Amino acid sequence: MLFVVTGPPAAGKSSWIEAHAKAEDIVIDLDRITFALTGPGAPAWSQHPLHLRVAHRARYAAIDEACQHLGKLDVYLIHSMPTAKHRARYKRLDARIITVDPGRDIVMQRIKAMRSPAMERVASRWYNQRRAQPRAAMPQSSRTW
Repeated sequence: MLFVVTGPPAAGKSSWIEAHAKAEDIVIDLDRITFALTGPGAPAWSQHPLHLRVAHRARYAAIDEACQHLGKLDVYLIHSMPTAKHRARYKRLDARIITVDPGRDIVMQRIKAMRSPAMERVASRWYNQRRAQPRAAMPQSSRTW
């Protein structure tokens, strides 16, 4: 089964996966990939454009490979803001979409406490897109946690 976990930055997507995934499952998390690709002492949430570019490419390669093994194990994918193209692909793969959203106020407090100020813009974009997105665009299996 493919679980696509969406939500704004600092919502608790990684925590949701930690509570549900098993050790043998595949977890694809851009934050973890970026951290793995940065040098010693880099901040946990690096925003360097080249780090992010390399991490995005590694993430998409991991998604492509992991999706070839669905049915043998579960795949947990954090994809905060999937495009219509990605949502269509996830629907074809019969993914279960999980939206983790504790609310804008909590997210903004967490960002101020734990993340780069640039993440406030990302969170605002997430909430604006969600508000503008037609309900039909979200698959039937969507759940908000």
